[in-house]
Amino acid sequence: MIRRVGYLVAIMIAMLLAPNSYAHAEATGQSNEQIEKVRITNPEKFRADMRKLWEDHVVWTRLFIVSAVSDLPDKAATTKRLLKNQVDIGNAVKPYYGTTAANKLTQLLTDHILIAAELVMAAKEGRSADVAEISVRWTRNANQIAAFLHRANPDNWPLADLRSMLREHLALTTNEAVTYIKGDWQGSVRAYDRVLNAMLEMSDTLANGMIKQFP
Repeated sequence: MIRRVGYLVAIMIAMLLAPNSYAHAEATGQSNEQIEKVRITNPEKFRADMRKLWEDHVVWTRLFIVSAVSDLPDKAATTKRLLKNQVDIGNAVKPYYGTTAANKLTQLLTDHILIAAELVMAAKEGRSADVAEISVRWTRNANQIAAFLHRANPDNWPLADLRSMLREHLALTTNEAVTYIKGDWQGSVRAYDRVLNAMLEMSDTLANGMIKQFP
């Protein structure tokens, strides 16, 4: 009996000392044993790799805006490449959060892109009522992404910070699309630069959070 009580106490102490592992396992579906095995051994390379993925997200969104608004023949190919980026981001976190979580992130990001495409076309065609409705869905999707990421790394990715960064991304991307649709070429270029800089900051925030979570 004494031995059993001691065993239970040891388990409780372990849970108190390592809450991240248990919360992470519950959010991602990985076992605690799997969590203990994964490590980020080269933080600088990891940070650079994450930047490349999120930069691609912004670059190919930009190219989609240009192709869709100008009705260019490369629209389908550009859309396909943009959607592949969401799969690439999911695959990049798979070793750390598991297949189920990676697929969920890919789906949420894919929805983010598909809703953005709807928004661009509605704005291009002057359908203001549709723009308002689509914007609501886009914000809801951003909140879902923020909540999902927060559950995976609650100590290093505060929910309020994630929501703020993602909503800024939506606002900046919307401005980028609107200025391009209006033919404000200089304004659209400036808007793109702002989107890119904000995204790189978000990428570093996400990467630094994972580096702390998997030291």
